[in-house]
Amino acid sequence: MDAFYASVELLRYPQLKGLPVVIGGGRRSFDEELLARHAGRPLSEIPVADFPLLRDYTGRGVITTATYPARQFGVGSAMGMMKAARLCPQAILLPVDFAEYRRFSRAFKEIIVSIAPLMENRGVDEVYIDFTDVPGGQREGGRVLARLIQKSIFDATGLTCSVGVAPNKLLAKMASEFNKPNGISIVQPEDLQSRIWPLACRKVNGIGPKADAKLKSLGIETIGHLAAQSLPQLLHWFGKSYGHWLHESAWGRDERAVVTESEPVSMSRETTFERDLHAVRDKAELGAIFTDLCERLAEDLQRKGYVGRTVGIKLRYDDFRIATRDQTLNLPIQNAAAIRLAAGQCLKRVPLGKRIRLLGVKVSGLIAEQLWQASAGDPAARELLLRPHGLTSVKHSDPYTASLF
Repeated sequence: MDAFYASVELLRYPQLKGLPVVIGGGRRSFDEELLARHAGRPLSEIPVADFPLLRDYTGRGVITTATYPARQFGVGSAMGMMKAARLCPQAILLPVDFAEYRRFSRAFKEIIVSIAPLMENRGVDEVYIDFTDVPGGQREGGRVLARLIQKSIFDATGLTCSVGVAPNKLLAKMASEFNKPNGISIVQPEDLQSRIWPLACRKVNGIGPKADAKLKSLGIETIGHLAAQSLPQLLHWFGKSYGHWLHESAWGRDERAVVTESEPVSMSRETTFERDLHAVRDKAELGAIFTDLCERLAEDLQRKGYVGRTVGIKLRYDDFRIATRDQTLNLPIQNAAAIRLAAGQCLKRVPLGKRIRLLGVKVSGLIAEQLWQASAGDPAARELLLRPHGLTSVKHSDPYTASLF
C-alpha cells in the first residue's frame, strides 16, 4: 500500500492532500480537540492552518510514516521527530490511529483474497500474492490481474497500492518500488541484467546503510557489481550467512514460497538506523526507537491473536557482529509495557560499548490467545494477559520509565 498510514489519515483529512504530513505519537483525543475548536464542522472542513506543525514538537518520539511530499525533504519512518522537524519544519503532525489502520488493512486484504486466495500477510500494509493458478493471472505478464486488484481496492477503500510482479518475492518487492504511487511494474527473469543490475545495492531489501557503505568502500556500487563478485570473496567480507544471501540476491534468486495462514513461531520488529547510534551518547534516541519497536510488536501480537512467553532482543554492531539475548517468563504476554520491560532486561546482558546499527525485539514461544484463555480456565485470563507477567515486583508504570541503555 502507498504510504498506508498517511493515506488513511488523508481520507479523514482530505484538505491535507499534497502537503507534507508526518504521522507519529499517540492519538489521545486529537480529533475531539479539533472538533471542539470548530464546533459544527466536520473534520474534512477544518482549516489547514489549525493543524499542529512538526516544528512545534518537543519530545523523543519517532516518525511512524510520512506522505510523499514530506519524504522529498528526507523525512522517513523510524526517524526521530526532532530530527524530522529540522528537515521539514512546515510538515503537519498527526498522531497514529492503529485501530483505523487495522480496519483498512483487513478491508484491503479481504479484497485481495477474494481475487487471489494464495496471499501471504507481511504486516499491516504489505502482502505477497501468488498469481500462478489464478484465472487470468498470467495475462500480460500479470498486469491484468494487478490492475483488477488496484481498482478493487481503490473502489472499496479510496486507497492506492503499487504492485510488483516478478518470479519471486525478492524481485517482486523491488519491482513494487519502481513506480510508486499507484503503479504496476513487471520484472521477468530476462530483465535481471537490464533492470536490476544497474540499480544501487541499497535497492535490495535487506541491504542497509552500513552494508551499503561497506560495499561502496569495496568498489561495489550497483547490484551488477555485486553479482560480479565471487561467492568466496563475499563470504570473506561479510561472513557465511550474509555473504551467501548477498550473492543469491544479486543474481535474483529467492526460493521462498508464498506462505498463507501458517502458525507463526515468533514475531519480531527491527530497524536499521540511518546512522550508527551509541548507547550512551544517543541514549534518548535509542530509547524512543526501542519503545516504538515494542509497541509495534505488541500491536502485531494483539492484531493476530497471539501471546508469547519468550522475549528477545537483537543488536547488530557497526562491525556487522550480532548479539542476541532472550528471557522466558512465567506466563505469556502480549502488551507493549511487558515486552519492553522484559526486552530491557535482556539489553542489560549485551555489550553496549560499540556503536549499534540495528535494533530488534522478538516474542517467541507463541500460542493462540484463545487457546491460552481456554487452557487457563479463568474468566480473568484476558485481563491477566495485558499485565507484565513473570516480573511481579515491577509497577505498571515502570516499564516506560526504566532506564534501558
